Amino acid sequence: MFRRTARSTRSARTARTARTTAVLAATAAAATALVLAASTTSTAAVTAPGFLAGTDLPPHPGSAWYAGKVTKGLPEFPPFCADGVLPATGSWYRDFGTEFDTNAVQVSVRTSSSAAAMKLKAALERKVAACAADWLRTMPGGTASWQDYGKLSVEEGAHVYGVHTSMPESEPGVHLFGIGRDGSTVTFVRWGQMGYLHEAPLPAFKKTTVRAVNKLNP
Repeated sequence: MFRRTARSTRSARTARTARTTAVLAATAAAATALVLAASTTSTAAVTAPGFLAGTDLPPHPGSAWYAGKVTKGLPEFPPFCADGVLPATGSWYRDFGTEFDTNAVQVSVRTSSSAAAMKLKAALERKVAACAADWLRTMPGGTASWQDYGKLSVEEGAHVYGVHTSMPESEPGVHLFGIGRDGSTVTFVRWGQMGYLHEAPLPAFKKTTVRAVNKLNP
């Protein structure tokens, strides 16, 4: 009788040990999965979207384009016609310049969802469409005009605008804007130089905008 009881006790202990080992292994596996998932999410959250290169911008007849580094956050000075709309969270930017007055900037934003991206894109479009009128209210004596150059068929869509501003006894300025979205990521591209809307490289800039959207999520 005693030997059978001892064997039963040992069997029970062995079974309990096996169950404990299985539970610990399952817990460890679950913890590892959570760590990997968190790591993947964190990596995705801090990864910058794809950006334009200098060669993607409308060619300048007298200079190559020089591209700055892709930098997290927003530019020191808000892009013309987009001040107060672009969020610092989730944003990256890149400045571009030439040996002349022509310059550009791209700001791309990874938002929390497609719905948030749609909202941001719409807000940027409204801001740029109202930019000429807003500028005139702060620049008495100046003149300004704008053009809606229409939508582009790329990913979840893009829109191109142009804005011209001028002050007496000063050089006029012309700006082109491309605003597009791919999923939950939005990009804003501004190109500018001295001149008038009819002098702006519109066909080339539309291609730039398409490239900007296509590069967002490599």
